Amino acid sequence: MIEILTKVHDDTLAIRMSGEITSSDYDLIIPLLEDKIRIHGKINLYCEMEELDEVEPKAVWKDLKFDIKHFNDFKRVAIVGDKQWLEWGAKFAKPFTSAKVKYFDKTEKATAMEWVMLSETEEHRR
Repeated sequence: MIEILTKVHDDTLAIRMSGEITSSDYDLIIPLLEDKIRIHGKINLYCEMEELDEVEPKAVWKDLKFDIKHFNDFKRVAIVGDKQWLEWGAKFAKPFTSAKVKYFDKTEKATAMEWVMLSETEEHRR
């Protein structure tokens, strides 16, 4: 299931992925992401992943096609979870997107949200 946590800022979407991820989940989330991209150009994504049971092959295919199509359309992607493979996945994803991708432990949700919403100007000040 993919659940929308909040739309936070206009150019940022926060979601939670848990349980079984199906092709239907992507049918709901992809149009929302594409609308934000169309309106704002580049966007940010905050994604909590917890207790993932299974991801349908069709869902993986839709995700892959979306990622290829929108290679340059994300500024930052925060992946939040408690599994070592999620951290590896965040590192693995870096060559496939122009976005800054960073993994955060589930205890760092607030930090992850703050990081994903940083503007380029704010980042350079730090």
